[in-house]
Amino acid sequence: MTGICDEFELWDLRIEVVGDQDGMVCNHKVGDYFELSGENLNFPDGQPFSIYALAALLPLLPAKQRMTDMNDWMTTDAEVACPDPYCTARFRIIRTGKTTFRHHETTGLPPGEAGNE
Repeated sequence: MTGICDEFELWDLRIEVVGDQDGMVCNHKVGDYFELSGENLNFPDGQPFSIYALAALLPLLPAKQRMTDMNDWMTTDAEVACPDPYCTARFRIIRTGKTTFRHHETTGLPPGEAGNE
């Protein structure tokens, strides 16, 4: 791997419940949250989080972790509605900092092997 920079950065994220607590019909509470760094989700001890809300959020999180153009909607839009149409909860995705990862620590495939360069 000599001469090849195999580092890349991803945003760390905090996903927080926001909205009108009185209109929430799910188990969400304003201020509940979880964090994402790399591929790892971190939940506060004892705090539940709906699998249905998580399923709605998961497809967006890897894209939100990537560096994006300042005009890209993924950069500017930060709230996702609860998938239950009768619940007023929203989930705010906040970029909190960056973590540097190394390619060889995240996959067994050597850089350049996939042909996607």
